[in-house]
Amino acid sequence: MSITDTVTTAARNAWALSFGAGIEPPNPAPSTVLWDEPHRLLRRYESESASTTTDSAVLLVPPLAAPATCFDLRPDQSLARHLVSTGRSTYLVDYGDISFADRRMGFEDWVTDILPEAILRASADRGGALVDLVGWSIGGVFALLTAAANPELPIRSVTGVGAPLDYNKMLGMPQLRAVASLTGGKATTAFVRAAGGIPAPLVKIGYRLAAFERELARPMFLASNIARTETLAKMESIDRFQAAMPGYPGRFYGQIWGRFILANDIGKGKLQLRDRTVELADVRVPVLLVGGTADVITPKAAVEAGLRTLTGSPSVTYEIAPGSHLGILAGPDARDTTWIYLDKFLAERD
Repeated sequence: MSITDTVTTAARNAWALSFGAGIEPPNPAPSTVLWDEPHRLLRRYESESASTTTDSAVLLVPPLAAPATCFDLRPDQSLARHLVSTGRSTYLVDYGDISFADRRMGFEDWVTDILPEAILRASADRGGALVDLVGWSIGGVFALLTAAANPELPIRSVTGVGAPLDYNKMLGMPQLRAVASLTGGKATTAFVRAAGGIPAPLVKIGYRLAAFERELARPMFLASNIARTETLAKMESIDRFQAAMPGYPGRFYGQIWGRFILANDIGKGKLQLRDRTVELADVRVPVLLVGGTADVITPKAAVEAGLRTLTGSPSVTYEIAPGSHLGILAGPDARDTTWIYLDKFLAERD
């Protein structure tokens, strides 16, 4: 661009970010809502051009405390669009907002109710087809536990992208456990009970702290890229994602704190629910795990731990992708790494 064009673009972008509606309006992938009940909205993504070429269905499983838009940030950062473009019938389960009224919801609700129902409905919509589960972050743990706890479900495979499967490998665990040992963990659980969970504003703050370097570099990043509209649009999509983060239900967070962080049950390959223990060794379908080289939320070693605990699976494939926690799912390199790993993995099941 000429100097004049550069200055004009920079001024337009600065205005859009400061006073306008933003660089780029949201542009979600076309979809149809098939089922809409609290915490279990089921969406089917529609193809604008490509036709369905496979018999199976893919169900995208988001984590809690992150919006379901993680799978569809913008047109070129959308795993949902990519899967549809390759001829796969693609579905998404969306939990919506979490409030004080949901404080008694825990892993049980997702593993024995919400996800099984979504799987059965996605399968029925495809005429009884098998379903490939693709979960990001805790969504990957949800998917694996659901497959382990419900062997009768029509699940063909499970993919966990950035799924934390060993909390001993997570950053800061020794320090957290040391602090918890002083109070028996009661200070944290008392706050969570009083609040009914972790409110959305605190989740947003926590996510920003986990990406503190990004927050520090933001002013310089804006100044350096103010004339690069596409770069700013990508930044804006991340900001929009962070702003939409919901909270954690109280019981669910209590389970994360007590059973995952303090006891590391998931690292031992199990999780105690209300009336049963779910064992990761009971996953009987092929599994793909993807860890990120720069993931500070779920270090790749915490994902790789699944090679040790998923002993009942006929095959467990572990891949590494460059990027952060969200980056390995929807970042600039995801199309050439994580998405290709997933394409190959699913093609081998076809």
